[in-house]
Amino acid sequence: MQVSAKSAWVSFMRFFRKGVPVAAWVLVSFVPHGALAQSSPDAETAERRQSQARLTDTDTVFDLTTEGAALYMRDAVKLSGYQYCSQAVALADAGEFRRGIRAASKALHLAERTDDPNLRAMANRDLAIAFSYVGQFEKAIGFAREALRHPARDPRVVAGPANKVIGDVQARRGDYAGAIGTYETALENSSERYAPLVRVSLANALIQSGSAPEVERAAQILGTLKAPQDSAFAVQLERTRAGLLLAQNRPQEAREAYLRLDARSGSGSDGGYTSLWAWDGVARAELALGDKQGAVKAFSRAFANVDAVRARFRSEEFKMGLFSDLQDVFDRGVSLHSELGDAIRAFELSERSRARALLDSVRGRAQLNKNITDGAISLSTLQRALKPDERVVQFHALPDRLIVWMISPDGIESKSINIQRKDLDELVETFRNTVVRGQRAAIANADKLGAALIEPLGLTEGQRLIVVPHGPLHYLPFQALRVKDRYLIEMHPVSVAHSASIAMYLAQHTPRAEAKLAVFGNPLIAEKYDLPGAETEARRIAQFFPHNQLYMGAQATKAQFRKVMGGMSIVHVAAHAEADQIDPLYSRILLANEGDRQDFLEAHEVLAMRIRGTALVTLSTCDSGLGRVAGGDEVLGFPRVFLSAGVSTLIASLWPVSDDATEALMSVLYRELVAGNDLQRAMQAGQLAVLRQPQTAHPFFWAPFNLIGDWRLTVSSGQ
Repeated sequence: MQVSAKSAWVSFMRFFRKGVPVAAWVLVSFVPHGALAQSSPDAETAERRQSQARLTDTDTVFDLTTEGAALYMRDAVKLSGYQYCSQAVALADAGEFRRGIRAASKALHLAERTDDPNLRAMANRDLAIAFSYVGQFEKAIGFAREALRHPARDPRVVAGPANKVIGDVQARRGDYAGAIGTYETALENSSERYAPLVRVSLANALIQSGSAPEVERAAQILGTLKAPQDSAFAVQLERTRAGLLLAQNRPQEAREAYLRLDARSGSGSDGGYTSLWAWDGVARAELALGDKQGAVKAFSRAFANVDAVRARFRSEEFKMGLFSDLQDVFDRGVSLHSELGDAIRAFELSERSRARALLDSVRGRAQLNKNITDGAISLSTLQRALKPDERVVQFHALPDRLIVWMISPDGIESKSINIQRKDLDELVETFRNTVVRGQRAAIANADKLGAALIEPLGLTEGQRLIVVPHGPLHYLPFQALRVKDRYLIEMHPVSVAHSASIAMYLAQHTPRAEAKLAVFGNPLIAEKYDLPGAETEARRIAQFFPHNQLYMGAQATKAQFRKVMGGMSIVHVAAHAEADQIDPLYSRILLANEGDRQDFLEAHEVLAMRIRGTALVTLSTCDSGLGRVAGGDEVLGFPRVFLSAGVSTLIASLWPVSDDATEALMSVLYRELVAGNDLQRAMQAGQLAVLRQPQTAHPFFWAPFNLIGDWRLTVSSGQ
């Protein structure tokens, strides 16, 4: 019998958590032939594909149809399948991706129930659009092709958009030749109303291809287009025409076109956004003219508008094939200032690209902690706040290189590491795969990454490190990198932060917490989610706190969690967690059933709690720290929502964790914390305790947890 990747993963998790010695499981299951041996490149490639298959074997047609049936039954007011499709499109256009996908899943369910092929085609089309918006390319293509499989009453309503989605994915991957061909197919199958959008997308792909004949063909297409009545689309069309002038090597004319675009930005709701892209275009034109100082001034004008316009998703850009990313503007600015030798300005721009980015993840859907979102800290302010033994190590991954700054109380040092972002992606993915599979190759990969990322910094042993990752580095356990045959955690206490600004605010927000602990362990959901080891872990760590509250099994509910948050200084959750790769606000912690119904805690519900009395939350769960990396910025999900809601420190995992090793790590961590050590040193002690045991010396066991936020946190005496 064939077992799906998803089913195999569930089976693994049950096996993994049912008391089987984890070291034995790693030896048997992570490495072929039962040995921790170096894998061949072909074997590692195959394993990466299997891992990706496991991750992508969710949100399938079957999954969504099944979920849609359950969601439909819960709706008090039930709509028709076509109404759900309209709802899905509106929600996706507004940036409510998970809600849009859920609406389309109800349409899928109704299409199955009524055997309506037209509804199937339209629901799959809408899913393709939503997954394209969020960058889930394989799923977008899969749903687009599924939409094309079903006969539609008006084929143009499905075939045009579905083919355009495939073309959009090809363009975003840099396959402009493929995108051009697919857009042409979309154009042949589009309605008169939809065709102009396809033409603009086709023109953008022709421009991006860079070849002179294709650029001139783009000019011909744009010359035939009338100005759209919709003002937002008219602005995007003008951006495309200005970009065409740059591609035609007419930078002076392009500069003038972008200045005209800025002049027409006005004071409307999108005026600042239009101005931002206009000044970014001016900067690129100045660079083409050889005027780097003019480009610096233009980028400054662009960044002046960025904070006011980041929060809203703009579907019109995707519909016209622009795929704008504000991170690209910051990347260009960081790159230019680095080339000019201005390390301070380059760092501050990098910092600014993240300090307000929390707004991006919620797109105006929640009131956030303004202290965390009120802009970037200056370098001088950061340096004054650092202690003599503290160093901020901040990275910024550019397309062609990696920039790293090391900041001390009295200086800043900048280095450029010659590694392209795509190669960095591959290195991080390979390292993570070898760690999670328990392979000996992880050690060699840790040496390679340590030599590239850490050794050039010339750190002094014992310095406290506050690492600010960027892009793919958010998925990297820095504590497990190796320098000269030693793990970083053996030489330095390590914590991570979304930005230096946020880290420093959090470090000053709650310097000391009471020794009051609440523990949620092994929530009662269903047999496949049973975590007996979590109960042992919960009871063991509770003994370090004379003031403790334990909520086990059926008591570990969302309602109880709401009551506890804010009232207890430290909250520890030993449960399952799931990161939503589509919409981080729908990542969830799997707490106990209430009223015979699953009632998981979703991230957006944490934002609504407005927590004030809880300093530390530990998510002793699988993958609680994972989420998607948004446009080169930090991982979205539980780390960000807990910090925004008022928690100053979070401990979260980067991969599925071992029961025994996690219990040992957490026991040492909390013992050290209650004994008076700060959290960063307590975390180091816990990781070293597991590392120094021969049976758990592999990074899989001791390196999954990241300390995020206030590394200086201490607790009052537990006596």
